[in-house]
Amino acid sequence: MSYGVPVLILKEGTQRATGRDALRANIMAARTLAEILKTSLGPRGLDKMLVDSFGDVTVTNDGVTIVKEMEVNHPAAKLLVEVAKAQDAEVGDGTTTAVVLAGALLEKAEALLDQNIHPTVIMDGFSLAMHKALEILDSIAVEVKPEDTELLKKLVKTSISSKYIGSGETLEKLTDLIVEAAKLVAEPKPQGKGYELRLDNIKIEKKKGESLNDSMLIKGIVLDKEVVHPGMPKRVENAKIALLDAPLEIKKPEISAKINITSPEQMKSFLDEETKLLKEMVDKIAEVGANVVIAQKGIDDVAQHFLAKRGILAVRRVKRSDMEKLERATGGRIVTSIRDLRPEDLGEASLVEERKVGNEKMLFVEGVKNAKSVTILLRGANDIILDEAERSINDALHVLRNVMKDPKIVGGGGAPEIELALQLRKFATTVGGKKQLAIEAFADAMETIPMILAETSGIDALEALMKLRQLHTENKIFAGVNALTEKIIENTFEENIIEPIIVKKQAVKSASEATITILKIDDLIAAQAPKKKEEKGEGSEGGRMPQGAGMPEF
Repeated sequence: MSYGVPVLILKEGTQRATGRDALRANIMAARTLAEILKTSLGPRGLDKMLVDSFGDVTVTNDGVTIVKEMEVNHPAAKLLVEVAKAQDAEVGDGTTTAVVLAGALLEKAEALLDQNIHPTVIMDGFSLAMHKALEILDSIAVEVKPEDTELLKKLVKTSISSKYIGSGETLEKLTDLIVEAAKLVAEPKPQGKGYELRLDNIKIEKKKGESLNDSMLIKGIVLDKEVVHPGMPKRVENAKIALLDAPLEIKKPEISAKINITSPEQMKSFLDEETKLLKEMVDKIAEVGANVVIAQKGIDDVAQHFLAKRGILAVRRVKRSDMEKLERATGGRIVTSIRDLRPEDLGEASLVEERKVGNEKMLFVEGVKNAKSVTILLRGANDIILDEAERSINDALHVLRNVMKDPKIVGGGGAPEIELALQLRKFATTVGGKKQLAIEAFADAMETIPMILAETSGIDALEALMKLRQLHTENKIFAGVNALTEKIIENTFEENIIEPIIVKKQAVKSASEATITILKIDDLIAAQAPKKKEEKGEGSEGGRMPQGAGMPEF
């Protein structure tokens, strides 16, 4: 084998970074994403305006929405996007905290790498610290009764105080709506401890017009549909509802076919047959006693005419998710064939009515047999406000679900993070060695959260940290930042700043695991993006990469 002959393993144009260079590039990308998010943390957090490639605008300070809409490119930053998504899927809140915490952990890890501490040692230390942090959170948590309405309201207010809707009369109104909706839908667990809150039983319907203060809770289902025929009744009391997953129209044959018609009589007989079949369908619906038809598929014009003659109210093309909610609420059964429809398949409601909301008509199904499905009808001046209000309500409902599932809470305002930092530093001395440095770095990263809360509310971050450390050494474990009053307080519980323990635990787990994943990477191999078709005479010279090509950009 002659020397000096290059051996090509990777495809031409592939970029590669190894060892510390790869690690630093990844840490920098992830930290940059965390920096973007940190200003939106807490009650005084600011919003981001995101404009996508189509020009659609989103204004929000919801962590997971920001990272989803940003269209992040760098592979390491994408890991933090996945952290936010996992946090949102698991507990529905605390997404910004999780990403900011991951960024802080990576910043502290970078400082340890500069001291020539091996990434494996740092990962082991962070893993020990994470497990110890989860133990500490369990030990400082306070058990509560999930049926306590006042407690639930405090939790909701803490959750949505950082949002656009989180102040004044609007906050009070929406808090009452959210808590009432959750209490109506919650069911005791079979084991007897806690409640099961199925969030898909709470429908959020948005309609422009009025203001957020005019939002209302409907003990039933609201459909963004109108009655299909002007001759039908617009209000039906003591409704018997047929839920159809079948078209009230004549289906076309699956194979293409031609029919030669030679006389007007033949044409008439075809049309008469079609009318007869549709009339039979409507007669069948009327026979079983239905006076309301809600169809997932289409309703033919002729069928609409027959339904109107029978005095049956009908709507069509209703979403599958709404059909399932109606099934649960009315006690009916979704039927896939009209022939199989029986009286016992019908749902019941005391009132089905078409009402005008703003400039549009909507169908209200109220007084349902099983009030375990409810609708929050949101009003607002524009789509941006309505979308942000919906995200805020979803966060608040997740908070209620979490506390009903595991009825334990901790103080907010950065109190648990300061306590974790204090106790982890004590724990680090029992471990010793280089891992001790990693655990202390983990403790330092925890203090980032209260420092950001202090910064965003206009308090000097360093002074706030010193004061909080002092209070926690005096065993005031719920001392934290009240961003709204711009003060350091000795007990966040007394000022109703509280959070479910599940959210805090998940944020610590998500951030730690993402950090460990990034620290494990020591080689970044990026294939060149495929070139677009080039004009004749253009292209890269001598096989060199086009100008500007390189590692994936953030």
